[in-house]
Amino acid sequence: LCPCLIYGAYVFLPFDAPLLPTVSARLVYTLRCAAFATFPIVLGMIVSGISRFCSSALEPFGELQQEVEIHRTYVSQSVHLFILYFFNMAVLATYLPQEVLKLIPLLTGLFAISRLIYWLSYAIGRSFRAFGFSMTFLPLLAMLLWNLYSMFILEPENLLA
Repeated sequence: LCPCLIYGAYVFLPFDAPLLPTVSARLVYTLRCAAFATFPIVLGMIVSGISRFCSSALEPFGELQQEVEIHRTYVSQSVHLFILYFFNMAVLATYLPQEVLKLIPLLTGLFAISRLIYWLSYAIGRSFRAFGFSMTFLPLLAMLLWNLYSMFILEPENLLA
């Protein structure tokens, strides 16, 4: 489903990436796009804080209720996945040709939407969360494989440059 979504958005959304001739410009562009990927994490922190505040627990540092634990777990996992996402996206931006840099904001949007889907499905029931997690993890895995392929196969002479 993820390749179909990315391909459809790539073909049908009417925008192009700006001209980014240098590696530093590409990294700044990636950093700006990654700022939008933090939206689900910040939203999760806000909801986690509100649910902890509204919790009927007598001890604030005691055992958490399930509603509070769901949001805390979501935020923790999202932060870990965002770190992996950001580093892979930064490396990916250095290897992509200019014509394909439109993938950077599309992958950012996919990350944000898939984290929100994961959060919703995790709140509904733990058995439904595999769909949202796979929408986050499989594009991340594809980026990692492409980055490793680019580093070791396409440009091994520039590996440490």
